[in-house]
Amino acid sequence: MSNSYYFRKIHSLLGVIPVGFFLIEHLLTNYEATKGPAAFVDQINWLNGLPLVLLMEIVGIWLPLLYHAVYGLYVAYQSRNNVSSYGYFRNTMFMLQRVTGVLTFLFVAWHLFETRIQVALGNVKHEDLGMTMHDIATNPVLFTVYLVGILSATFHFTNGLWSFLVSWGITVGPRAQRISSVIWMTAFVVMSIMFIMSLTAFTGTEFQVPVEVQTGH
Repeated sequence: MSNSYYFRKIHSLLGVIPVGFFLIEHLLTNYEATKGPAAFVDQINWLNGLPLVLLMEIVGIWLPLLYHAVYGLYVAYQSRNNVSSYGYFRNTMFMLQRVTGVLTFLFVAWHLFETRIQVALGNVKHEDLGMTMHDIATNPVLFTVYLVGILSATFHFTNGLWSFLVSWGITVGPRAQRISSVIWMTAFVVMSIMFIMSLTAFTGTEFQVPVEVQTGH
């Protein structure tokens, strides 16, 4: 019981700090695509120019993300959902949190394979990730998969923050929890719109060719 308590606390904390940072960083980076390929590439190059970037990714993102994902799948498997019996709003949100957790895990794994791993294998250059995203975004099936994936990830993060504040004793009373629900559902809408704008931006024809061709460098 004690170990389960601490494992859940670690899972909750990692979902907010490094994993949440990973999602927000992705949101801001991809949103640069709405300003054009050059702005997107500049943001990519800035990130990859950070000192010890690989070490920071492994320690600060991949290991926490792996723990959060694996333990989250275990929690989802162990959960007892009774939405059909009660249908309460929070009970439904609990079920959606588990479902979107699984969808997010599958989506992130696939997205990393299509982008980060391909860069590591030398199949794609950082500067050409915009072209990779263009190929994905202009495919109706893949666009739909990405749409479901980003909505799942954004909901899982924002609704998870509501749960985090409750489980850590920050929003204790019903009024505080209602206000928290409004705040984080608003955040879900705003983040979702920004992600969808980013994904739509990649469908532009300007992402069909390398940035070097457009700028003449």
